[in-house]
Amino acid sequence: MKLYDSELKVMEVLWDRGEASAKTIAQVLAEQVGWSKTTTYTVIKKCLDKGAAARTEPGFVCRPLVSRAEAQAYATDELVDKLYGGAADRLVASLLGRKRLTEEELDGLKKLVEELK
Repeated sequence: MKLYDSELKVMEVLWDRGEASAKTIAQVLAEQVGWSKTTTYTVIKKCLDKGAAARTEPGFVCRPLVSRAEAQAYATDELVDKLYGGAADRLVASLLGRKRLTEEELDGLKKLVEELK
């Protein structure tokens, strides 16, 4: 499921807390990004409508239905498809070519590749 930046902000609060009232989410996002209560409630509704989160009463308590890992996997797949023609190796090559990795980071990547084989 595609989550837009604003929806990800709401979901980050839910992923970090497990569940939170709409009021709490609004307070957190007012502090973090300056959103009004109305803006936050509008974005919470979008998350609910998409099935990314669920609401229970009393207290308009929200909890995530989509995990952070699921959202990351979707966004990664979308990025690979959109910018790299579905070739994940081209994405990795691009990432590695832009950053100088330490020996420890390279060893970790080698280990990961071996585990994936």
